[in-house]
Order: sequence, then C-alpha cells, then structure tokens
Amino acid sequence: MTNHAGEMYHYHVWANQTILGRIGELPTSVLHQEVNSSYPTIAHALSHIYAVDTMWYKVLSGMGMQEALQEGMPLNAQILPSIEEYTQAFAELAERLKQWLQGQNDLEQTILLDNPFAGIRETRLSEMVLHLVNHGTYHRGNISTMLRQLGHASTMNDYALYWYQGLA
Repeated sequence: MTNHAGEMYHYHVWANQTILGRIGELPTSVLHQEVNSSYPTIAHALSHIYAVDTMWYKVLSGMGMQEALQEGMPLNAQILPSIEEYTQAFAELAERLKQWLQGQNDLEQTILLDNPFAGIRETRLSEMVLHLVNHGTYHRGNISTMLRQLGHASTMNDYALYWYQGLA
C-alpha cells in the first residue's frame, strides 16, 4: 500500500530545501529586508513555517494540541540571523519527523484532536501530515511573492517538479 502522506511529507522537505537554497543564493540582506506582504520579512515567514511544523510534529508524537501550541508557537517570534541557521533548523526537524514516519504502521489511525480554535474532531494521522504539507506550500508561495517584491526571482518548488526530478 502506498503511503501518500509520507510521500507528500518528503515533497515538503524537498520544497523547503529548494526555497531555502534559493534564498541562500541571494544577498544575505534579503532574509531580513522588510516587505509589505503577509509577513514583514522572509525570516518571519520561515519562522512561521518552522513553528507550525514543530507544533504538528509534537501533536503527531502524542502531545495534546493545546500543549503543542504553547511549546511550538513561540518559535514564530524566534527570528534566526542567517539562512544557514534556518536550513539547519529545518533539516533537524525534518529528520525527527522522518524518524516518526518510519515508526508508523498505520497513518490512517485516528486520534481525538482537541483544536482550541475549532473544537474536538477525530482526525487521521495522515490528515495532520497532509495539513502540515499544505500549510508549508501556502507559505512558500508567500515567500515566492515576497522575493519577487524584493526584485528577485523565486524558484520552482511545485509538486510536479518533484515528480519529474524522479523524487516521488
């Protein structure tokens, strides 16, 4: 049986590495240059993706959502000074989540998710992984727009490119 959620998570890791790599090619000032967009800087957008990925990792690992939010969301405000530090942080978190995925026999298993913003819901582990991926895709789009507003081209990180590179 194909593990679609796991495959999508691997795409998410690749897409994050791809956009981080592109930012690393640009002048270092781009990371913290202010722009009128969804986030004041690209660093803020990266911190948000990282914070949410961390929060979902904690939930997937068995922590209650309220506690995971309390632990993960302060990372939103933790703005790192360099793209290398973001790259390292994302790589370390990706490794922890990959290890978690390898230990799962049934991503269709449900848990009772108590979301303080939306209420209680039976939720499959695979749904949470797919949400994490979708959330990252949305905000990588924000980052691409921010790069263009700052006068720089972004880079393609679509799922279809991931297929055609033979990674899926």
